[in-house]
Formats: sequence, C-alpha cells, structure tokens
Amino acid sequence: MKDLIEFVAKALVDQPDEVRVTEIEGGSSMIVELHVAPEDMGRVIGRSGRVANAMRTLLRVLAAKNGKRVTLEIV
Repeated sequence: MKDLIEFVAKALVDQPDEVRVTEIEGGSSMIVELHVAPEDMGRVIGRSGRVANAMRTLLRVLAAKNGKRVTLEIV
C-alpha cells in the first residue's frame, strides 16, 4: 500500500525527492501518512480534493482485499 501511494504521489509532484510515505499499523486498521513539499500540496490534493479522494479510494480497494481498513492523511 505504501508503494502504491508513493508511486502515484511521485508522478504528480514537481519534487519527487521530497515525497515520504509512512505507515502506522493498528489491529485491523492502518494509517498511511503522505508527506510532500509545501509547494506540491495543491497538486496532491487536487481541485476540490479530487486527487486525494482518488488516492483514498485506491487504498480502500487494496485494503479491502487484505481485510483491513486504511486511512490516508496528507501531512
């Protein structure tokens, strides 16, 4: 899951070296934190949050296959 978000984020931003993804695991849930450069925040969030919601949807589908719940936080 970490690799998927990292791949998508690096394709979107101007500074791919600044992209960091961390996973915080709980029992049956996981939090994925995405860190990008401040000037790339708009690209990752998108207009009205469309890009961020699309990434969250991809994560939910992948997590459902594994029987987990995932939350994406853009920091």
